[in-house]
Amino acid sequence: MWTGAEAYDQLMGRWSRQLSPALIGFANVEGGDRVLDVGCGTGSLTRALLAHGSQLEVVGVDAAGPYVEYGRRQLTSTRASLQEADAQNLPFADDSFDRCLSLLVVNFIPDARRAAEPMYRVTRPRGTVAAAVWDYGEGMEMLRVMWDTAVALDPAAGPKHERNMPYCRKGELFALWNESGFQQVEEDALTATLKFSSFDDYWTPFLTGVGPSGSYVSGLSAERQSELRDQLSEKLVQGKADQPFTLRVRAWAVRGSVPMD
Repeated sequence: MWTGAEAYDQLMGRWSRQLSPALIGFANVEGGDRVLDVGCGTGSLTRALLAHGSQLEVVGVDAAGPYVEYGRRQLTSTRASLQEADAQNLPFADDSFDRCLSLLVVNFIPDARRAAEPMYRVTRPRGTVAAAVWDYGEGMEMLRVMWDTAVALDPAAGPKHERNMPYCRKGELFALWNESGFQQVEEDALTATLKFSSFDDYWTPFLTGVGPSGSYVSGLSAERQSELRDQLSEKLVQGKADQPFTLRVRAWAVRGSVPMD
């Protein structure tokens, strides 16, 4: 069984890799940019940025040291570095980056407004700051199906449903960016397709205990786990466990530019 950062990579990191190119395009990242990846986790977006342009320089930061260490082991380029740092207190000088991106992290930051401010500060005037968060309540089908099924079986699980996460609904990131002083703020939906080789490919990562969904599933009794598993199997593959299937996901993304002084 996977542990720590590997478990995260199997549950959510592999889907971050699917969404990364869409955020890079939405942020209009150019070939010679110096880019900050805020909340880099295991480095999915960092590696996608390196693949986007041969002249790009990328710095990734994350508060989770084990994730940073795991991400460093995946890097083969000297054009990128990852370091442990708090998104609410970025350790960089003003105007250090051309672009600042944050993928699937803003909703987990204790005070997102305190994170938007340093992202603004470290990005040069006319530079772009962009972020995306899963649409947990509707568009993130992989998690929504699991939570909807769990709550149908146990209504007491309702408050744990990730649809209750902040900044996951249309307009919320847009409002945050406007309140933080960015100009030319735009919001759009980013989509991706998740392909599962079997039902176990979908189900097993939930048993790792990683994230809100993994914590919930792994904390169930064996009987309740089995009940949830059976319900999901029937819903997703009609009980045919070896059958591959596809789910679609959506994230809400926002971008804004730092104004000239």
